[in-house]
Amino acid sequence: MNHLADSLSDTGEGSAFARDDDPELVRDAVPFALKTMETLSDELDDHVGLRLALARGFTQYAYAFLQQPAELGAPPDQARAALLRARRLYLRARDYGTEALKLQRETGLLELRTPAGVSRLRKQDVPLLYWTLVPWAAAIAANKRDLELVGDVPLIGTLLDRGLELDETYDQGALHEFAITFDPARPEGTTLEKQKQHFARCRQLAQGERISYLVTYAQAVSGPAQNKREYEALLKEAAAFDVDRRKARNNRLENVLAQRRAVWLLAHEDDVFTD
Repeated sequence: MNHLADSLSDTGEGSAFARDDDPELVRDAVPFALKTMETLSDELDDHVGLRLALARGFTQYAYAFLQQPAELGAPPDQARAALLRARRLYLRARDYGTEALKLQRETGLLELRTPAGVSRLRKQDVPLLYWTLVPWAAAIAANKRDLELVGDVPLIGTLLDRGLELDETYDQGALHEFAITFDPARPEGTTLEKQKQHFARCRQLAQGERISYLVTYAQAVSGPAQNKREYEALLKEAAAFDVDRRKARNNRLENVLAQRRAVWLLAHEDDVFTD
């Protein structure tokens, strides 16, 4: 079972899922893989890698195949139902992440709420930290009326800062990309200069292999700032990216999904700009 768990856990960068260019094929395959991993996790109660894969897998599935379709033109009733389902999966992902952190560093959900627990985290914990705080924040964004969960925003900010301190290069700038969208929600807010710094670091770390940060910045910064020229330039850069280029094949699925979002946003830019 441990050998099978190790094999199934390999769903990250460069895996068969990540390299795929057919999102619908992955959409149909992932639920079976996730349920298989959950079945194994019931038997292997100390397998950290399996729980990391579950946290990552439920987060990616909820975003790519529930949240994104809901945001890109789904009928209102379907969009609301999809976002509610996504929120439940995000919380499931968060709980798998904290479970794994508890196993690896004795820092579970309760410990993360204390300065001592946060300071216990080390560089090797950053993947788990990332796939815990991202679905946590996504669950909040999906339902801002849950005041108890909204109260965790400062904690997520603390965890993000710890992740950046430990390994700001993780996954070619994933933490910096997350900061672009998350930082405005912090109680103290953020500045355009800080968001630009995160974006510049994303571009540097992506090394021409990932494009999601282009779409993220366009939506989170350029659009709200009514900077139409920058908005269009970033989305057109993403839309024109060759997802099959050899250098970027390990991130092909992510890039295909980001490209779809960029094309849709360009087609609907009149909803963003007032001129």
